[in-house]
Amino acid sequence: MSNNYFEIIRAGINTTFQDMGRNNLYHIGIPFSGAMDNRNYLLANRLVGNKLDLPVIEFAYQGPLLKYSGDNITIAVAGDVIFKIRKKDNEIEGNCYENYLIENGDEIDILSTNKSVYGYLAVSGEFDLKLQWGSCSINTKANIGSNEGKKLENNQKLIISKISTNQQKNKTNYLNSKVENIRVIKGTNFDYFSEEGKKNFFEKEFTVSKLSDRMGMRLNGPEIENIVNTNIKSEGLLKGVIQVPADGNPIIMLSDHGTIGGYPKIGVVASVDYDRLVQISPGSKIKFKEIELSDAETLFKLYEMETQNLISQI
Repeated sequence: MSNNYFEIIRAGINTTFQDMGRNNLYHIGIPFSGAMDNRNYLLANRLVGNKLDLPVIEFAYQGPLLKYSGDNITIAVAGDVIFKIRKKDNEIEGNCYENYLIENGDEIDILSTNKSVYGYLAVSGEFDLKLQWGSCSINTKANIGSNEGKKLENNQKLIISKISTNQQKNKTNYLNSKVENIRVIKGTNFDYFSEEGKKNFFEKEFTVSKLSDRMGMRLNGPEIENIVNTNIKSEGLLKGVIQVPADGNPIIMLSDHGTIGGYPKIGVVASVDYDRLVQISPGSKIKFKEIELSDAETLFKLYEMETQNLISQI
């Protein structure tokens, strides 16, 4: 067994291992999962010199307090996160998008996300993890993935099986932008809703509920009236689809969503806005804006190009 490991002193809130997720398993009821905010996941890995698809630690709101034992390693935190590094003789106020040398006995204390939800901790090496269907991503609703599909817990040891020899200093000045309007395309059941309901959906504000998690984001706001049927035969779902149950309050399907559902679908979040959507914290207000499919495709291609440019500059 490797002598390099992190001991979890405080696990934090919903702390899991995530990578790029698992493909082509919808037909057996397994969603993609993977990092909620893909851009920040990629930047975290890049900052420590990893391959971009290696697992990282994802946390929500409050992150873990970790104590390190072993050979020197570098770490980086991505997102809008407040954290500290405690060494034997001093305490460092950490900056996101900058990597740090961690030595034997050092502690990493991820205090909280800042007006956002998810953050990412990457290390210059590989965690000793078991893959399931080619991915370590943890889905706690289904107990799928590494760590027996469960959140990380206090007193666990996270073994580093291999430390990278590339530990050069890296940083970037990336700023997480806030999204004003969530862009959506019409859903397959758009015409199930009254003209007033459609108007409410696109013109009124909604509040993100505290009941939101990696599976879905629940919204409260003006009723979206259904004039056809509040239930349909269960159909396939995908990440970002917006269902409207009988109470008229939308639910946006997120990375750990169920793969089928029987609520009518009024729209689908454009992929370009997904990373920023998941960072909207409970109590925040959001609005929707309709765009065409062709526009959504173009915008996502531009977003992907921008992400690759950010990665290449590190």
